[in-house]
Amino acid sequence: MCSLLINIIVIVSPSLSPVFIPTPAVHKKLRYLLEPPVYPEVSAQRGANTTLPCLLRLKPPRYKVKWTKLEAPRLGVENIILITNGHDQRGYGSLGPRASLRRAHTLDASLRIANLSLEDDGRYRCELVNGLEDESVTITLRIEGVVFPYQSRNGRYRLNFQEAKDACEGQDARLATYPQLYRAWTEGLDWCNAGWLDDGTVHYPIIQPREPCGGKLLLPGIRSYGPKDKAGERFDAFCFTSSSAGQVFFVGGRLSYTEAVKACGVQGAKIAQVGHLYAAWRFSGLDRCDGGWLEDGSVRFPIATPRQHCGGLPEPGVRSFGFPDKALHTYGVYCYR
Repeated sequence: MCSLLINIIVIVSPSLSPVFIPTPAVHKKLRYLLEPPVYPEVSAQRGANTTLPCLLRLKPPRYKVKWTKLEAPRLGVENIILITNGHDQRGYGSLGPRASLRRAHTLDASLRIANLSLEDDGRYRCELVNGLEDESVTITLRIEGVVFPYQSRNGRYRLNFQEAKDACEGQDARLATYPQLYRAWTEGLDWCNAGWLDDGTVHYPIIQPREPCGGKLLLPGIRSYGPKDKAGERFDAFCFTSSSAGQVFFVGGRLSYTEAVKACGVQGAKIAQVGHLYAAWRFSGLDRCDGGWLEDGSVRFPIATPRQHCGGLPEPGVRSFGFPDKALHTYGVYCYR
């Protein structure tokens, strides 16, 4: 393992207690691994293949390279993906069957991951193990996607942590991570309802400070409630999804929810989920000024080019009519195929 060396300077004054001032950490220069990696961050969409770079500058006589996914919620637990001795390799865990070494040359220990999923987002460690001078470098894999707020059909703040997790997964998404929410905020997400993230913390992003959302005096940013009781406390959810292999399309008409499901079936499709609609809006530019049923019973429509009679808001986004009565109200439907 590479180590950090920290020196402590002690200043003693006749009238004061000792003051400890840490000097900047000195990073140990790696001997075998190329640092920094070729790309410290790699980004790709769901379903794509990608390569996380890890190159040796020279090879010790005997060594192994171990690839691990670093997961904050599982501190202390090694999530090993692949181990190689330079000749043979073995995969582990759920990522193992989709992981392999690139092996472009004899010093290449880069990791290839096929058919990326939402869960693959995160930090990875390439570690050279030779028993004497273990070294490692860290690479971030960012799945390109979109964060969207999600609320129960029963109203605001009705989901405990597990219910929020299930709700996102039921809409072709997963609970967002803090970095994903932060990036969404930098891209314009402004939402005044607090929602669960995947680590059990609760936050909400604010672009325009206002009284009901933490007050006007606070700067724009991520408002945080910190960790919350996963079973006993209830909030909304922030979900994360990415591009998908299918296509979202609209079927018009005055349809009840039951009729909408059948209309998609006639087209050889199924009724779209919320994540499908957000992904189509974000990655395909889907723009339609017609409210349509979705699988969860909500009615929404995607706007890529804002205009006065399509929600009236100045920013692009997916507009929502909430959860109308499935039998009494009629709309078109967004299908997924």
